[in-house]
Amino acid sequence: MAILTIDNSNQPLSTSLHNEIQKDILSGAIKPGTKLTEHVLCKKYNVSRTPVREAFRQLETDGLIENIPNRGAFAVGLTKREISDLFDLRCLFETKAVEWSIQRMDDNDIDSLKETMEFMEFYTLKDDAEKVLQFNAEFHGIIYAGTKDKILHKTLITYQTYLKHSAPAKSYAGDYLRTILSEHRALFNAFETRNVAAGKKAMEIHMSQSKLRRMADYF
Repeated sequence: MAILTIDNSNQPLSTSLHNEIQKDILSGAIKPGTKLTEHVLCKKYNVSRTPVREAFRQLETDGLIENIPNRGAFAVGLTKREISDLFDLRCLFETKAVEWSIQRMDDNDIDSLKETMEFMEFYTLKDDAEKVLQFNAEFHGIIYAGTKDKILHKTLITYQTYLKHSAPAKSYAGDYLRTILSEHRALFNAFETRNVAAGKKAMEIHMSQSKLRRMADYF
């Protein structure tokens, strides 16, 4: 039995459950086409039927489950094409986020970005992929918050989550870590100099290379 752990005591149980099932569908732990039944999920995650029903509604809105009349709910997941499309859409939104955040972030925000960049550099030298990826996500999160636009921020967090959990399991060699560090350094330099054009170009390159690296994992 998988015991559901709630990281934030203020987070509704249905939200925690939704996040857990979402991750399991995206990662393939729950295979596409799998029938999802309330009693099985209640037992698996050690929860009652009420949060399961609410999680089902959220997952259907996400497009990750499909309710078929007289048959039930089935996991959908993402196809390779949909993952490719997500990268293309994320690139568009990330580039706009760079434009707005360079224009709107204050010096304290830039200092936070610099500190995160320094952590990425430190853990790259130590070949600690888990930490590098953690601060990678934080780096992007600071940019999202810096847009001062809650809708764009939420959209990008969703794309980031989907692409993170749908990634095939892999190990990260030192060259990989040094490459993404270089891409983020180009981004930071644009923020530090308040160069919108350079920042947008750096993000386009980073997103393009991220897509190439990810899609190569499927072949």
